[in-house]
Amino acid sequence: MVEQRLDTTFHALADPTRRDMLATLALGEKSIGELAEPFAMSFAGAAKHVKVLEGAGLVARRKVGRNQLCRLNAAPLAEADKWLRQWEQFWTLRLDRLEALIADKEKGG
Repeated sequence: MVEQRLDTTFHALADPTRRDMLATLALGEKSIGELAEPFAMSFAGAAKHVKVLEGAGLVARRKVGRNQLCRLNAAPLAEADKWLRQWEQFWTLRLDRLEALIADKEKGG
């Protein structure tokens, strides 16, 4: 279940337009039309991106009159960050070992 959520999160983050939309939503709630503006894309195009973000749980949508307002839900990002941190620890350990080997070799060891 966690892996499936990670898959949908990383799929949603794979597109630069969606990443930019999330950055915009980090500043506050926006309509789909407002999210479309910087990209000169249609409402339908922006709505497709929002649907992917919503499917990943990264965006929540609500209707106010004729507008659909979107807000960021950062919880899936925290889950992705947790997963990435395990690899950060892995690579940090490996690089620390490499650094020690190089230092030992430079000392003539």
